[in-house]
Amino acid sequence: MASVRVTGAVVAATLSIALLSYFLRKRRAHHKPLAPKNPKKGLIDAIGNTPLIRINSLSEATGCQILGKAEFLNPGGSVKDRVAVKIIQEALESGQLAQGGVVTEGSAGSTAISLATVAPAYGCKCHVVIPDDAAIEKSQILEALGATVERVRPVSITHRDHYVNIARRRALEANEVALRHKRVKHVDANDVKQINGNTSEVDERSTVFSTDCKGGFFADQFENLANYRAHYEGTGPEIWEQTGGKLHAFVAAAGTGGTVAGISWFLKEKDPSIKCFLVDPPGSGLFNKVTRGVMYTKEEAEGRRLKNPFDTITEGIGINRLTENFKMAELDGAFRGTDMEAVEMSRFLLKNDGLFVGSSSAMNCVGAFRVAQLIGPGHTIVTILCDNGMRHLSKFHNARYLSQHGLTPSATGLEFLRLK
Repeated sequence: MASVRVTGAVVAATLSIALLSYFLRKRRAHHKPLAPKNPKKGLIDAIGNTPLIRINSLSEATGCQILGKAEFLNPGGSVKDRVAVKIIQEALESGQLAQGGVVTEGSAGSTAISLATVAPAYGCKCHVVIPDDAAIEKSQILEALGATVERVRPVSITHRDHYVNIARRRALEANEVALRHKRVKHVDANDVKQINGNTSEVDERSTVFSTDCKGGFFADQFENLANYRAHYEGTGPEIWEQTGGKLHAFVAAAGTGGTVAGISWFLKEKDPSIKCFLVDPPGSGLFNKVTRGVMYTKEEAEGRRLKNPFDTITEGIGINRLTENFKMAELDGAFRGTDMEAVEMSRFLLKNDGLFVGSSSAMNCVGAFRVAQLIGPGHTIVTILCDNGMRHLSKFHNARYLSQHGLTPSATGLEFLRLK
């Protein structure tokens, strides 16, 4: 009897294993194999197609769908990656820039970082001129990326030593170095000691560029319409596709104006009923330009403009001149944001959504909230999360710095955005 029981147990176990194997085979037969996903072809291919995320706290507070384009997820950490790629690609295609050449730019940070990130992928170098009041970590990032960095004092754009004007001269200088080097290669150094009255030794010491430089190209992010085209051809279409064309408004701040111009132009072409707005920080004249058609306030027009008007602590946005890129913008209105609102908004988003954003992203979210107040619940509003807070640690996310400027955040909710 014992042997029968043992045999029965063995048979039962064998049947169980057979049945299990059968069902596993059947399950595998109905399971479709995963389609292979092609890897990105290098750094450049990884730029763009950023996710559009719902900002839950602001959406629930307003009754609108407030969506942020997560541009901080680009390889270089900001929306400016798109611009850097477009500028360099067009310059190479036109012959204005050669491989081994130097891209120069005057920038408060983000565009410079993107250019320094992207340039090596094209076999180029980067030279940046940056105002010395920009967050120090931006210069540190640039140097870590291999760019050469000049920090200069902030002056008016009309001054020859404004950081943008210096960057323009640096590109000309790089071209002169390349030309001299080309001439020297055709000259027997034993016979000719001077070129244009200067020895090669003096020339090398008088420039920031090495003698093997292949020329320079000034990126000119403010006036170069490659900036606008990057967003008209890339960011705008992505927003349209990600929302299925079902959005009611777009809002963003402007520095060069390329982002707000390219996106607004594309969205208006697709659906003229989509409202596009600017949010502008203190010290900038763009709010006045959009709302009144001029770059100054009524008080300034009457000659009472302060010699040193208070500027914003938000970096990369706000300007007191009209750029070629901003001229392309299709806007329905503008809002004035404050530094206090931007600071409070950044802390609110971190606490409630886990979003650690930079100053321009925070200002954009202030703008999104204002748009929601204007058009009411039930609408979809899109803005740009330009970069994260990592490159704003010494100023915008520095408690001591904010305290010195009377900007210590204290709000517990959104009371800092009371209806205006």
